[in-house]
Amino acid sequence: MSDQQPPPRWGPPPVAPPVAPHGAPHGVYGPPQAREVTASYRRWTVVITWAAVVVAVLMAFALVMSIVFLVWADQDTRNAAYGYLALVLWVGIAAGVPVLIAVTISARDMRRRVREWSRAGNTPF
Repeated sequence: MSDQQPPPRWGPPPVAPPVAPHGAPHGVYGPPQAREVTASYRRWTVVITWAAVVVAVLMAFALVMSIVFLVWADQDTRNAAYGYLALVLWVGIAAGVPVLIAVTISARDMRRRVREWSRAGNTPF
């Protein structure tokens, strides 16, 4: 390797093209603009929020019922099938956790966007 420095650059430093706040001309970078929140988006926000609530309630009910099934299976050997049903419910709960997380995160983000849009002085449609 050489200890030599690269030759100096002559001329002014490069200048970035101007950025237009709205409607940047083609080929020029403009910061992304948030799309407006429509009435349809607001409806879907409510639907997805309630979907998250319903999934959470179903999973809580499945957890309680699995514990009840285990107690019933433990009381009498003739009710041993309830123990297997509890295991099936646990598999369902394990499969439902990622769904619950995804729906909850989506609902949270959508609700935040609707709230910020409303705070900015935009009127709902």
